[in-house]
Amino acid sequence: MIKAGLLVKSLTHRSNHSINNVEGKLSFQDDEREEDTRKLFKLQKDAKAGRSGVDAVLKIKGKVLDFELKTTSTGSVTTVRDFGPDHIEKWKGKHWLIGMYSNGKPKYFLYGSPDDMKAWIDEKANYVKPDFDLSKIISKKISLEDMYLILGKKDKYTLEDAEKLHKKQYKKEEYRKMMDVVNGYSPKRMLKILKERSEYLMKRGSTLNNPHIPASYFKGWIKIEKNHAKNLRKMIKL
Repeated sequence: MIKAGLLVKSLTHRSNHSINNVEGKLSFQDDEREEDTRKLFKLQKDAKAGRSGVDAVLKIKGKVLDFELKTTSTGSVTTVRDFGPDHIEKWKGKHWLIGMYSNGKPKYFLYGSPDDMKAWIDEKANYVKPDFDLSKIISKKISLEDMYLILGKKDKYTLEDAEKLHKKQYKKEEYRKMMDVVNGYSPKRMLKILKERSEYLMKRGSTLNNPHIPASYFKGWIKIEKNHAKNLRKMIKL
């Protein structure tokens, strides 16, 4: 007879394995669909290393336009985990292509200009703004006395102290660049790190988990069903 603890552990392992497999398959499927969309619309993959979150680019009339590529089989469109100010800023100037799928194949696509997407982005920005403003205000109010309660009172703090506080938010080089005394940090500099940690934690708690764009938002948008590359270029206003 299998012990209860071993059974729970076994089931948990299977569950996590299944979730990882599903996420892996979905990620692979998304990558395939993105590549199909780029080919269909004659878009290019972003060639600039380090620019995360740019699914495709279109070079047109001397300009380079960034595109967000999405697909859905339900009508509503999923976005991202931990949606916050960074995504809002990143999406403000983006063009969107949304593939409407049925039985694993695209039925048609919708094109959204930055102006078309503005209302939804502004709505989400206004929703999260008070929480993010609050995180900044509270982090600024943290004092040296507060820090001493967390790390103890020292004349100089070590790299280990800083990493214990701020975890992996900085790389080793960044931790070393922030040192303001020999091989360490003054109380004032550690307070700065503590404030950044506090703001980071509050911001993480203020993000939205994968907000959906409802199907109703796309009502009246023109469908692209043929001559995809040509029709997209006709719809873009520069």
